[in-house]
Amino acid sequence: MDKKQIAIIGAGVSGLLACKYCLSTGFNPIVLDAESDIGGQWAKTIKTTRLQTPKSLYQFSDFPWPSSVTDDFPTHQQILDYLRSYATHFQLIPHIKLNSRVKGISYDGPSSETWSLWNGTGEPFPPEGKWNITVEDTRTATTQVYIVDFVILCLGRFKDLPNIPEFPAGKGPEVFRGQVIHSMEYAAMDDDAAAEFVKGKKVVVVGFGKTGLDIARECSSINGAEHPCSVVYRRDHWKLPNWSPWGIPLPYLYQNRFSELQVHKPGEGFLLSLLATLLSPLRWGTSKFVESYIKKKLPLAKYDMIPEMSFSKDARSCLVCYMPDPEDFVNAVDKGSINLKKAPSVCFYDNGILIEADDTRIEAEIVIFATGFKGVEKLKNIFESPAFGHLITSSPRVPLYRECIHPRIPQLAIIGFSESFSNLHTSEMRCRWVTSLLEGAFKLPSINEMQKDISRWDEYMKQSSGEYHHRSSIAVLEIWYNDQLCKDMGMNRLRKKGLLANLFEPYGPMDYAK
Repeated sequence: MDKKQIAIIGAGVSGLLACKYCLSTGFNPIVLDAESDIGGQWAKTIKTTRLQTPKSLYQFSDFPWPSSVTDDFPTHQQILDYLRSYATHFQLIPHIKLNSRVKGISYDGPSSETWSLWNGTGEPFPPEGKWNITVEDTRTATTQVYIVDFVILCLGRFKDLPNIPEFPAGKGPEVFRGQVIHSMEYAAMDDDAAAEFVKGKKVVVVGFGKTGLDIARECSSINGAEHPCSVVYRRDHWKLPNWSPWGIPLPYLYQNRFSELQVHKPGEGFLLSLLATLLSPLRWGTSKFVESYIKKKLPLAKYDMIPEMSFSKDARSCLVCYMPDPEDFVNAVDKGSINLKKAPSVCFYDNGILIEADDTRIEAEIVIFATGFKGVEKLKNIFESPAFGHLITSSPRVPLYRECIHPRIPQLAIIGFSESFSNLHTSEMRCRWVTSLLEGAFKLPSINEMQKDISRWDEYMKQSSGEYHHRSSIAVLEIWYNDQLCKDMGMNRLRKKGLLANLFEPYGPMDYAK
């Protein structure tokens, strides 16, 4: 029997994992990526960017970090080297086609509208149905169409399609006499070019997440107080000065089974629901415990930076930002090399940024939008079928069973779209799950049952993350989520030895090593 052909779109972390697990389960993968190197968002990033989580939580279960990397929060170059070593070790490179931009994918098979089972049969490879992948070689501008049995989309939601706010007529970048770019363009510059770009310039950064923080700190270190960098943002989120508040590693507070007992979970029974309600004061206390430490380490009140949302809610939404060397940031603000300004919205005037709420004008020569990406739009656009595109965008968040499979999109999986504390580990579990499904280790339930499960997770995310539930974050419920995947795959969900260890010790990638 011929090996089934699997197209994997994207050669970032999820794409490399998908390729490795497809190979290990006997499939024939081809990885397509428009860039000239592997690594996804890590291939083009800002000089000072580091890992947001300790490397013990961000590693492959069968390929630990090398001993030469001693920092708990490696640099982006160390991360890229690690990914390249992984690809070389598992012989993935021959299966990767770089400089190959996927222009669109189209399904050639029966309609899914009347199906009661995924693919019509419940099988991953039904008798009819192929995907056509239209690929452009970015070096030669030639086009080729690949016909495959299954598609795994590993597009990455934090690259390629920038999110830039819309502006009223006469108040957008067109009236500004300086330069306007997105953080994606800044990250694509080499380090020397990026430094030269902002040197001696009045820079305004719009957005104060991890990327906005990194850019502001880089501008501050280059220009100092002589040419201060202004950061304009809508609301505060918790900045974590280190991962051990009051000496307790954060995973002991948020990444063990006991911590998850304090949270209402999708699909939980009556007893677990009752226990979560009874333990809710402890969940509140844990959040206040961490918040008190952050306020001790960072003068949030002094700079009007105390978030409205609790730390726990920010964590559940994957909005907590790790801030290495917090003293440097505080000194930069104190010395005036970084200016902070909160505003519900911004617009442009000829010499800079205008905040209409209080008529504040901030002079600028360069405005950099660190306002994220349109990940859902990018995912939708890859489908040539408007019907499939509508299925992706028909609800506030992308509706996926086990965060991998859309019940009515046949022979296709999506990996790496929803977030967690450790996106690499979560992607690895999903790739194991998808390839187990493809090799017939288990079958999916009916479309109706999958949709009910998606609704349960959707309701959980609405309750836990509020307006941010479209981000599809499984943070602080990663063990519960992995339990579902383990159950499907026939794996023991209890990965540690002994009741106390399973209940109170943090879970990480190495616990799921085969």
